Order: sequence, then structure tokens, then C-alpha cells
Amino acid sequence: MSKKGILLINLGTPDTPSYNGLRRYLNQFLTDRRVIDLPAIPRHMLFKGIVVPMRSNRVAKLYRELWIEEGSPLKVYGKEVALGVQQLLGEDYHVELAMRYQNPSIESAIDRLQKKHVSEIVVFPLFPQYASATSGSIFEEVMRVLSRKEQIPFLRLINSYYDHPGIIDIYANNARRFDLLRYDHFVFSFHGVPKRYLKKENHYCRVDQTCCDHICDENQFCYAAQCHATARAIARQLNLSKKQYTVSFQSRFGPEEWIQPYTDKVLQACIDNGQLNVIVFSPAFVADCLETTIEIGVEYKEDFMRLGGETLDLVPSLNNDPDWIKFIVDMVK
Repeated sequence: MSKKGILLINLGTPDTPSYNGLRRYLNQFLTDRRVIDLPAIPRHMLFKGIVVPMRSNRVAKLYRELWIEEGSPLKVYGKEVALGVQQLLGEDYHVELAMRYQNPSIESAIDRLQKKHVSEIVVFPLFPQYASATSGSIFEEVMRVLSRKEQIPFLRLINSYYDHPGIIDIYANNARRFDLLRYDHFVFSFHGVPKRYLKKENHYCRVDQTCCDHICDENQFCYAAQCHATARAIARQLNLSKKQYTVSFQSRFGPEEWIQPYTDKVLQACIDNGQLNVIVFSPAFVADCLETTIEIGVEYKEDFMRLGGETLDLVPSLNNDPDWIKFIVDMVK
């Protein structure tokens, strides 16, 4: 019986927390047309020529804060998850971890799967919500690589799992490690995207709260709508009322308007409202990384405390949780 291939893919991480490591990573990341939708020539000139050289040293410093002995947490957790999935699936499957940017590359992972003569490849993006800049870019790269192969196996793409009960349970259980009664407000902070991107991808999108109040045929692939659905599902599990939590978006850069409300502004509003004890979820990420550990856990927390806050706690991501590994196994089966 031929094996099935499982391709777990995350966004990526630099190979080293150095200027050159970040330059290689950011050059690849920021010149992807799905991440920055400028025409190719100005996109490459602007980011390779100006933005990346200016940002690499500063971002490398942040990665050095994040780095652990084994390397980048995102890659370390990814390897542990891939190993756990392999062990549970057994000999009839072959599991590979890949990164959309940097290493291990999608192309190298597909080559390894084909050397195992797999009859099918299941592509599992490590993003609960679909976005063109993440899962969309992954699917495009997988198909680009396979389009150059003489033999193309049966291909299955897992689009999203933003409100699947299995993953909602894990996020909710991670929150229950905390004394939830002590918090004045709950914040669900997702990675942001420019507002214009949503309207370009989905003409139904009105880019406001009412548009995201429910999932329908028109917005089923909308990133913002899926983010709100994830937050609603976790809130239901924790018996939170609508007044107890806010959905927000982080990690914006550049002058363009991004999806709102912005997480830093929401935290400021919590202070203004006397909500001095806040807990933050980051359910757009399946592994703690720069955007969770540093951006929220260090930078936002420092700002929150400086403004008069008393507590800002971060709910851990899925990381190498055995239930997360089992969830992936159930999904790919």
C-alpha cells in the first residue's frame, strides 16, 4: 500500500537571528505579491532596496530576544508537532514540515515526499483562518512546485479550521489555566491585514463589525469574518458575554489603514475604562512567535503597565500540545 504524504506548512522564520538571516527572510517574505500587492518592479525596489536594509537590524534584535537554545520557537514547535503527527499516523503516512519562506522550503519537503513515492499529499497550513497572504500563498507555492513535476500526486488542500470544535477546545482549555474571574476584559488579538486587501478579495466585505457578525456564503473565505468567528466560538466555550471581550488586530506597518480596531488602541481603551486586568488571546497563531511572545507579551505589556494597567497576561498558543497534534491527525485522516 502506498503512503500518504502530510505537508505541515507555517509562514517561516529566519535561519539565524542576525542581520543577514533577517535580510534573507524579509526579502523573500516582503516581495511575495500576496503579502505586498504592489507591481513586481516597485515592490522589489522598495523592499529589497530600502525597507529590508532599514528593518533587518531592529527585527534581528527582537528575534534574539525570542530565540531559544534549540532555535526559533516556531520551527522548534513545528518539528515537535510533525514528529508527534508522524508517530500517531504510523507507517502508512510520511509527514514533512515546511516553511513558506526560508527553511525547510516547500520545494524540498515535496521532493522528500515524492522520494517516498506517496500517492497523495495533504497540505495542512498551520493557520486556523484562511488569508490570501498566508494559506493562499502556501497553496500557490505548492501548486507552482508541483506544476514543474512530471508526476503530480492526488492533492488535498485544507483551507481553514477557524471554528472547528477541536481547536476551539484547546484555546479555551489554555485559557482555563488562568483564574479567569480576576480579569476585567478579554482581548482576542489577530494578525492584521490592510483594509483594502479584504475588499479586494471579497466584494461583499463592508469592513465593519456587522459584516463579520456571522459566516455566510459571501464571506466564508473572508479572513476578518473567520477571525470574529474564532473569537465568538472561544467566548462561548468560556461563557463570555459580548461586553466582556473585544476582537482586535495587531502587527500593522506602513501608512495604509489596516483592519480595526488596533490591539494597542483597544488596550488603551481598557485603561480608560478602568479595566486594568486584561488577558489576551492570539488565535491566529498555532505557535508562540515574535508576534505573540515579544509583540504582545513584552511590548504591549510594557505599554499597558506604563499607562496604569495592573495585569496583562497572554494565553499560550497551541505549540506542541498533544491535543493539537491529535487534532491535526484527525483532520488529515
